[in-house]
Amino acid sequence: MSELTLTVMRLGFLAVLWLFVIVAVQVIRSDLFGTRVTQRGARGSGGRPQPAPRQAREMPPPQRQGGGGGRQRRGSPTKLVISEGTLTGTTVALQGQTITLGRAHDSTIVLDDDYASSKHARIYPDRDGQWIVEDLGSTNGTYLDRTRLTTPTPIPLGAPIRIGKTVIELRK
Repeated sequence: MSELTLTVMRLGFLAVLWLFVIVAVQVIRSDLFGTRVTQRGARGSGGRPQPAPRQAREMPPPQRQGGGGGRQRRGSPTKLVISEGTLTGTTVALQGQTITLGRAHDSTIVLDDDYASSKHARIYPDRDGQWIVEDLGSTNGTYLDRTRLTTPTPIPLGAPIRIGKTVIELRK
């Protein structure tokens, strides 16, 4: 074998080895730090206040799953804001759709919380435009203003809904 062929093979092997090392480092980095969250464009919420430690992440409106009509009363909440927990600052626009909360991947808001069940709770509008929270038989319960829910309950504006370490509020 000629010297040139041997040198080309060595350089090729070295390039493949470095490519493997770079890919392995990227996989380890994504496992340690998770996926990168990019801010999506704001959808119709102009001068929204941003929390101080982190920028708010805007989630797109969830798919309509039934429930009340699209009518909005004056003074009714327009968004659901997560104020505590791993998703702090996340905002979901309320547009008359049912919002499911839990650890399941098909939930509208996926909670990364050891105290949340896979299908933990749901928030939906009734026919009068009032928003209702319902516990879906979770193990650790859903709390509205420190009261454990046993039946579907109307949500007052700004009242904290606690699911494990996550706190959610309805706001204008």
